[in-house]
Amino acid sequence: METSIVDAIKKKLHSRGRGWCFTTKNFLDLNSPTGVRKALSRLEEEKVIRRLAQGLYEYPRQHPDLGILPPQIDEIAKAIAEKNGIKIQPSGAYAANLVGLSEQVPAKAVFLTSGPSKKLRIGKLEIILRTAREKSLHASGKVGLIIQGLRNLGKDHIDATARNRVLRFLKGTSSKELNANLKYAPQWIRDVILNVMETNK
Repeated sequence: METSIVDAIKKKLHSRGRGWCFTTKNFLDLNSPTGVRKALSRLEEEKVIRRLAQGLYEYPRQHPDLGILPPQIDEIAKAIAEKNGIKIQPSGAYAANLVGLSEQVPAKAVFLTSGPSKKLRIGKLEIILRTAREKSLHASGKVGLIIQGLRNLGKDHIDATARNRVLRFLKGTSSKELNANLKYAPQWIRDVILNVMETNK
């Protein structure tokens, strides 16, 4: 195998930075699928990268005292989405934790997806992809996340603390971005978010 392929992959890894999760698809501009797989296998043996699951790799983050850190959930999900050409959206307790509506770190990270449902276990981490209606995936960015977080929290649990956390998370979000995404939210969630943002103008 040509060393040039390995060097080219290393260059791309360095440009993306540690913590990046990827598949062979990310390097097909450099060589054939077989050539890329061989190069990744060599880099895995050299402990430059680590294999998380079949066809899924990471350029691991390192801590001076703790050593190699666990992979980041959002990076794994992005790599899966890119590989399969699907949309994903954090959901449930995971989304609520991401936006600060819940301080409890869930044991499972659930994502809504336009692709097939599947489960992926990486070490102690379980990632669940759950097929959803297209409408559920239209809202994106910070607004899409807060919609999913509020949906998990539930209509009857929106107190002053929750409202303050919504405001904190959406601070700086433009009216254009809000309106573009809120049209995909249930009416009660639209009311909560618009009321919070309007009251604190």
